[in-house]
Amino acid sequence: MDTYKKRSLIKLCIASAMLFALIFTTETFAQDSIAPTSTEIIETTTETIVASPTTEAAADNITELATGLNTVWMLLAAMLVFFMQPGFALVEAGFTRTKNTANILMKNFVDFMFGSLLYWFIGFGLMFGVGGFIGMPHFFNLSFLDSELPREGFLIFQTVFCATAATIVSGAMAERTKFSMYLVYTIFISVLVYPVSGHWTWGGGWLMNGEEGSFMMDLFGTTFHDFAGSTIVHSVGGWISLVGAAVLGPRIGKYGKDGKSKAIPGHNLTIAALGVFILWFGWFGFNPGSQLAAATTADQEAISHVFLTTNLAACAGGFFALLVSWIKYSKPSLSLTLNGILAGLVGITAGCDTVSAAGAVIIGAICGVVMIFSVEFIDRILKIDDPVGASSVHGVCGCLGTILTGLFSISEGVFYGHGFGFFGAQIFGALVVGAWAASMGFIIFKALDKIHGLRVPARVEEEGLDIYEHGESAYN
Repeated sequence: MDTYKKRSLIKLCIASAMLFALIFTTETFAQDSIAPTSTEIIETTTETIVASPTTEAAADNITELATGLNTVWMLLAAMLVFFMQPGFALVEAGFTRTKNTANILMKNFVDFMFGSLLYWFIGFGLMFGVGGFIGMPHFFNLSFLDSELPREGFLIFQTVFCATAATIVSGAMAERTKFSMYLVYTIFISVLVYPVSGHWTWGGGWLMNGEEGSFMMDLFGTTFHDFAGSTIVHSVGGWISLVGAAVLGPRIGKYGKDGKSKAIPGHNLTIAALGVFILWFGWFGFNPGSQLAAATTADQEAISHVFLTTNLAACAGGFFALLVSWIKYSKPSLSLTLNGILAGLVGITAGCDTVSAAGAVIIGAICGVVMIFSVEFIDRILKIDDPVGASSVHGVCGCLGTILTGLFSISEGVFYGHGFGFFGAQIFGALVVGAWAASMGFIIFKALDKIHGLRVPARVEEEGLDIYEHGESAYN
């Protein structure tokens, strides 16, 4: 073995010895240091266990987390429903003429501004306060409400629904209504018409009273069901629209001397289509958000089911409206397809939580088809001029969807072997709320027409409401 190899071997042995010594020393010091640390950890853990919250406190923390999640979901849904306001504005503007666009947009802003203030002031109390026919008003005061969710958040959620009911009327009475009179009847809808019928249903009133010996239980053995507002929101707005358009009269040039209806095309189907897309998107807050909870597995499954039924009904409504318009008029109509989508959405809103996916498709298809014939009947037979078809989409399909829930509900429907009690309750509730909205609308519009006049002068109508009513035009 040469000198170089001997030196290398010696160095290797020395290095190995040093490494072994280092490992041994490190282990010894580690054992010395770990022992007290382990003792400290055990003592700290013991103190933590002794000082840990009680079972009740832990349950309270879980409840707070669940309430927080439910609150966020409710407010997110409220945002989506609020976003339906620009959807309505674009649909109405697209289906009407250029000269009235600024007027349409202004009315949609007013709906939400006035509706929010008035509903907070008095409407919320009338809807959710204690009472039989109507709730006790609580001016500006929310302390009366007993709710697991924050009162202010629940108020906002209900406010956007109230604004939706009010804005439906705007389209049916478009292009010939005085702006000042529009402000007045919006007040009545926000503080009286919608809150009263809402109290009968969502506010715990007589249509939803399931106590033994109550009117609905004695008559039908069950209560009225409207999960997200086919009747409470949409048909209320739809029936007021029909009565308002009838009292107001048709637009100049809508009917010839022979009484035949003449088409008055809207100025921009592009923005109308965008408006429908926005409404479709917003409906995912309107319907699923009505669950008002998302913390539990049951809530999550319910929300998912409502998402599915809502979307399927919209697709079926639009597709069958397209198909029937193609057969009936030899062309697939875009405007009718757009309204068919909305008809399907309105129709499924009452029973989106209780019908199956197949039931949602059937309800959407029926509403999409019925809407076409309803538009034609109201226009040509009743001679009522509704520029956007709001009476058919919201009034007729809202009522129809509520009634169809009595047939297709998995838990109580006729087609699932549960008898006709629930079906009768749905018909009764839809008719009662519809009668209330139509009668109150007739009284309000007739009174306003007699006192101040609902309609603008002929010259203003012919030249456009934008310049005369607002002093500006949407297009320059």
